[in-house]
Amino acid sequence: MSEEKTLTEIERVLAGLIDLKKVTGLSLRDGHAVFAIEVDPAEGAALEPLRQKAQAAVEAINGVTKVTAVLTAERAPPPPVPGKKTAGGFSHNISTNPVAPGVRHIIAVASGKGGVGKSTVSNNLAAALARLGRRTGLLDADIYGASQPRMLAHRQKPEMNDAGLIVPPVVHGMKVMSMGFFVEPDAPIIWRGPMVHAAIQQLLRDVDWGDLDVLVIDLPPGTGDAQLSLAQYVPLAGAIIVSTPQEVALSEAKKAVAMFNKTKVPVLGFVENMSFHICTQCGHRDHIFDHGRARQAAADMGLPFLAEIPLLRDVREQADAGQPLGHAAEEIFMNLAARVLAALPDKKAAAE
Repeated sequence: MSEEKTLTEIERVLAGLIDLKKVTGLSLRDGHAVFAIEVDPAEGAALEPLRQKAQAAVEAINGVTKVTAVLTAERAPPPPVPGKKTAGGFSHNISTNPVAPGVRHIIAVASGKGGVGKSTVSNNLAAALARLGRRTGLLDADIYGASQPRMLAHRQKPEMNDAGLIVPPVVHGMKVMSMGFFVEPDAPIIWRGPMVHAAIQQLLRDVDWGDLDVLVIDLPPGTGDAQLSLAQYVPLAGAIIVSTPQEVALSEAKKAVAMFNKTKVPVLGFVENMSFHICTQCGHRDHIFDHGRARQAAADMGLPFLAEIPLLRDVREQADAGQPLGHAAEEIFMNLAARVLAALPDKKAAAE
């Protein structure tokens, strides 16, 4: 059966949910079916059997080799602005902030310490949000160490539109912007703090982001001027903290939490990256950087724990190839994206 016919059969099996506009992000690639079921947060746990039933029904279809089905449990969005069209059944409300007026939610991904995989998490999270049917943007705010152009295999300099705004390229279904698009790959950026702050503002204010459901910002590591000014300048819906289980990384991650607390930015939760490694030869599970410390740190601070991501060769190879959501890690990041969506405040709550 061709993928087109298989996808038609999936739509037939899920017709009841599709008619109720409960299914988003439905896609099929190399036999791998992906979709999300939109439910009210209060009903998330109770509707897990529905998710399992839908997944089993799709798995039984000829031509489907794997299924990733997630419950987004997203809060109901506010009513759309009169005259503004919606896409994919997802209501969009234009914000009034001058930074990126068409963006509904802006999320910062931070780490405190470099080298813990923050950019990898940002990259795959944004790709997963796009796969779930969200209009998604990814801003590489790490001016000194812009890595998203390499991780997306895109370095073409963006064009300008008639309004004088930079047009972000669409890569893997998401709009992307990075200082790396404007400089040579090996050229260092040697700027002082005020110039970095101005550059980040420009990448937000002077880019035609259009109407987005979510804009993911890959923050530079640390808690210095760049991070603080962005937290104060940008109306963030929340921040995600990425850390390895290693204590030296967690100590810096806790500083990032403190910074967001001081700037009144809600922390959506912790992600433990490089949580463990499973040997591909013998299957032994090895806790190279310890294990579970990020989960414990989140519990100690009363914060949600969003995901533990193993140390996978697939993630590294896909990043080097510019292809996010490698097969081995796709389900992990899709579930992370669903949890992030469920944790986002609605527009009214964010304004208050």
